[in-house]
Amino acid sequence: MKIRRVGDRADIARIMRDLDVDRPGIEIMAQKGKIYYFFIKDLSTGAANILKQDALSIGADLAIPKGTVTCQHKRVDALLIGTKKHIQILAKKELAQPFGLKALAKELGRYLKESTPHATKIMGIINANDDSFYPKSRFLGHKALEAIERMIAEGADIIDIGGMSSRPGSEEIDEEEELARVAPLIDAICKKSWSVEFSIDTYRPLVARYALERGFRILNDITALENDEVARIAAQFGATVVLMHKKGDPKTMQVDPYYEDVVLEVSQFFEERIERARSFGIEEIWLDPGIGFGKRLEDNIALIRDLQEFKKFGYDILVGASRKSMIDKIIPSRVEERLPGTLAIHLEAVGNGADIVRCHDVKEHKQALEVARALR
Repeated sequence: MKIRRVGDRADIARIMRDLDVDRPGIEIMAQKGKIYYFFIKDLSTGAANILKQDALSIGADLAIPKGTVTCQHKRVDALLIGTKKHIQILAKKELAQPFGLKALAKELGRYLKESTPHATKIMGIINANDDSFYPKSRFLGHKALEAIERMIAEGADIIDIGGMSSRPGSEEIDEEEELARVAPLIDAICKKSWSVEFSIDTYRPLVARYALERGFRILNDITALENDEVARIAAQFGATVVLMHKKGDPKTMQVDPYYEDVVLEVSQFFEERIERARSFGIEEIWLDPGIGFGKRLEDNIALIRDLQEFKKFGYDILVGASRKSMIDKIIPSRVEERLPGTLAIHLEAVGNGADIVRCHDVKEHKQALEVARALR
C-alpha cells in the first residue's frame, strides 16, 4: 500500500474522474474539498450564539470573542469556517432564525454562486498621451497602430485606449483636448478589421460617445459612472462598463488614504454602483478594485488576496497592477524594472478570481498565464 497527500480541490476532482466515480458523486464530494472562511462584522450576541450552535451541529464552526456565550458584549465580530456543503446547509437553517440571521443567510447564498471558469483575458494598454507614468506605454500616430498590431499578435484579447493620464498627481485636461488626442486613433482603428475588443478609458461624455459610436464595445470608467450622461451613453450603445473603485481624484488620492476595512468598503461601493448602472439599463459590467487608486500598500495587498469577495456579484473582475508603485514599496525598483513584480501580482490575482488583467506587457503575460493554467 502507498499513500500521498492530495494537493487541492482541483486535484481531488481529477483523481475522482480517474477513479471513474459517478459524476454526481464527484460534484458532491468535491464540495467537501474546499474550506470557506467568512468574516462577519457586527453580529448581535444572540445571533452569534445561535449561529455558533447551528454551525457546530453540522460540522462547521464559528470563532467568536471570549464572553459571547455569557453575553458580555452586545455585538461582536466573528469568523465562520466550513466547507461549501456546510455553508449551503447553514444558509438554509438560518433562513428560519431571528436576529438578522435571515439576511445573513441570503448573503451567504450569494457567495456560493460560483461562475463557470474561463480563460483569463489580457487587456493591453495604449496611452495616447505624453503623461502616463510608464513612458513605454505612450504611443502617438502610426506608432500606436503598430503597438496595437503587435499586442494582438502577442495574444491580447482587448486593447484599452486612453487619452488622459490618471496616475497619482496627474493634472486633468479638458474634455476637448482628451477627445483630440484619441479621435485620430479611434478613426484609424475603425478602418482595420482586427479581431479583438476595444475599450475606451474615459469618464467624459464626448469621448465615450465618439468611441462607442465607432464600434468600441467597452467603457473603462475610473469614476464608476459618476456622470449621468456617460451612464446614458453606455446604456444607449449596450456597452460593457468597467466600474472601478477609487478614493479621491488622481491629483490627491495618494495623500494619506485610510480604510478601516478596504475589502468591505470596496464591496459596498460595488453594490451601490452596480445598482446605479442597472438603473440606467446597463447589464454588462466588469468590476475593478482600483489597485493604486487611493490605496496604501496594505490595502492593495488585501484586495488582491481577497478578490473572491467580489465574485458574489456575478460579474467579471478586472485587475490592473501593471508596473505600479506597490511593487516599488515591496522591493525598491524603477518602473522599467517592475515586470517580474507585475507578473507575480497578476498571477496571484488570477488565482484568486480575476478574469481580466490590464497590462503593458502582453507577450510576457500570455506566457505566464498559459504556464500557470497548465500547472493548475
